[in-house]
Amino acid sequence: MSQSSLSKKPVVLSHSDRALELIAGMTLAEKIGQMSQLNGSGWDVRQGIAEGRVGSVLNEVDVEVVNELQRLAMEETRLGIPLLIGRDVIHGFKTIFPIPLAQAASWNPAMVKQCAAIAAAEAASSGINWTFAPMIDITRDPRWGRIAESLGEDPYLCSVLGAAMVKGFQGDTLGDGGSSIAACAKHMAGYGAVESGLDYNTVNIPENELRNVYLRPFHAAKEAGVATFMSSFSDLNGVPASGNTFLMQQVLRKEWGFEGFVVSDWDSIKELSVHGFTGSDRESALAAINAGIDMEMASSTYAGHLGSLLDQGAVSLEQIDALVFNILQIKLQLGLFENPYTNPSDFPALVNEDYLLSAKKAAQEGCVLLKNDHHTLPLCSDKLQSLALIGPLTDEAYEQMGTWVFDGESRHSRTCLQGVDALVGDKLELHWARGTQTSRSNSDEGFAEAIAAAQRSDAVVMFVGEESILSGEAHCRANIDLPGNQVQLIEAIAATGKSITLVVLAGRPLTLSNVIDQVDAVLYAWHPGTMAGPAIAELLFGIESPSGKLPVSFPRSAGQIPIYYAKKNTGRPPSQHTITHIDDIDGGAVQTSLGMSAFHLDDGFTPLFPFGFGLSYSRFELSELALSTHNLKLGEGLQITVQLHNVGDTEAEEVVQLYTRDLVGNVTRPIRELKGFQKVRLAAGQSQQLTFDLHSDELAFYNQQMQQVTEIGDFHLWVGNSSEQGLWAEFKVV
Repeated sequence: MSQSSLSKKPVVLSHSDRALELIAGMTLAEKIGQMSQLNGSGWDVRQGIAEGRVGSVLNEVDVEVVNELQRLAMEETRLGIPLLIGRDVIHGFKTIFPIPLAQAASWNPAMVKQCAAIAAAEAASSGINWTFAPMIDITRDPRWGRIAESLGEDPYLCSVLGAAMVKGFQGDTLGDGGSSIAACAKHMAGYGAVESGLDYNTVNIPENELRNVYLRPFHAAKEAGVATFMSSFSDLNGVPASGNTFLMQQVLRKEWGFEGFVVSDWDSIKELSVHGFTGSDRESALAAINAGIDMEMASSTYAGHLGSLLDQGAVSLEQIDALVFNILQIKLQLGLFENPYTNPSDFPALVNEDYLLSAKKAAQEGCVLLKNDHHTLPLCSDKLQSLALIGPLTDEAYEQMGTWVFDGESRHSRTCLQGVDALVGDKLELHWARGTQTSRSNSDEGFAEAIAAAQRSDAVVMFVGEESILSGEAHCRANIDLPGNQVQLIEAIAATGKSITLVVLAGRPLTLSNVIDQVDAVLYAWHPGTMAGPAIAELLFGIESPSGKLPVSFPRSAGQIPIYYAKKNTGRPPSQHTITHIDDIDGGAVQTSLGMSAFHLDDGFTPLFPFGFGLSYSRFELSELALSTHNLKLGEGLQITVQLHNVGDTEAEEVVQLYTRDLVGNVTRPIRELKGFQKVRLAAGQSQQLTFDLHSDELAFYNQQMQQVTEIGDFHLWVGNSSEQGLWAEFKVV
């Protein structure tokens, strides 16, 4: 057989070549269509799809409708380009996992990845191929409603968990499996630092602080392969994010080399003129194009004005082509051209038992034991005859799911009342009373019933906190005490003299100073999702030990905000020996001056509970801290070893944390910075040696010249179980 008679293999184009080939054949209207995302699936949207004027649809979750929209795009348009179907799948689709802040409290990247993977699989079965998560805004203000959606105050923890969430949604490689969907790192950038914790507000962050803290999780998401970024609603240092060339062009594209695409947040391009950054929708479209916003969400400034901007030479065809190329690349990587349609039977059943088991495990790992006086917990059903379950969130199937649960259904939820009853209802006499109608109620009409339930019981568990509506986007609070009359309800129950365990279900850290001394134990459960009831019941009765650690500091009052562990030392750092006390003696204020330092006269300088804190039913001790070298050379690493001992009588997990401090820097450095952590399960009496690897590059920071450098000099190091405790060592970078 001659060589010429052999059949030739078809030429397989790369994603880049296919995208370029498509662009070469597109009209301007079709290009602008790819850059436009519309909400819903009404007639106007369907007509727009058929005419090639829509590249993405959001908020349609009926798989039959989604398939029809894809059919319109694939078969009724000239080029047959599939749609991106976007949805906020933040912490679950049908199986609802704990809110992201609660997932962060697990300090468990593998679990966070698994939660995202399950959420992706459930969403993909409805035709969704793109989610607007993870939200990796660093926030140090619990008044901000979107703290519920965040991964906390620390850039290292947020980076690790955010990257894990990206991998969960997308798989290890974008498009490598039918159950994966594209992720979106949001909100670029600084949104979590809005003034007064007020959503959509102004943000002012010095550039080196922006780079040292707020941009780090976004860079980690890029390195994890995130497909898309979303611009923030807020302005940053006077320039709204959707028109911010520094963020989107200089940092994201030039410095980081990001090759995916950027979508605006809802109407945020149109809102550039509301900010006062532009004077019209036309100017807003121009600013966003120049910044490099590839796709416009919801509003239509691109559709309305890009044509005339091109005609007038304000933008170039090359600019538009580059943005369309970024979008098409992601569609190709997702395999949508080959597989645009969804068959739900190709996916596991929604809310199946395996998913529920994962949801229960996630809820348990996110719960943080803040107080446990007199070994109140775990409760022992063999020693109790009766138990009172009191509070407005005891049996709230919907509220326990938290914010951002558009597709979650309360019928799947197992409440705290149901969980306790299923676990011990045949062993204990349970007395249940709501006490107050909702978490926001101010009527004491139900107090008498709650007091009677407590008086008839050997012990009390109170389920208090916030309803889901009190956190999330645009749900910010100036006062973050327990809302309504829940404080008064706790006081009334405490007056019975019964032992009280407080279980708090909330979307943020609440200020608990006004109740903490009236209860014996506090289990902070956040909004734990579908499986809250079984998860919390098993923790209360010791089937599993709490292992969560705080991803945010808990202020004593709102007046301390912002309060976070990685603060600067200042020129007059406070300590227990240098504060000024004001005491009330016989009705007169007496001031005892012990020094002038940075602290609040009424609340001091420490949080109620520090970052990284969390108790267990066992006790852990650390010993034998050792460093492989005390002189770390630039470009090299050191090993830190420590022995962890479970000296209690319960098998449990502990999160061991590594912190450092750079004592002298070109810019002042935080008093502690998290550099590593390990979550370890040990049996009672068991010990294990842990090893941390620390490279000199991990000590780098941006200096006054905006150069990322590791400086030689002295460093301190701690290994402990919170940001305020630990074994100490010192080393030099040479």
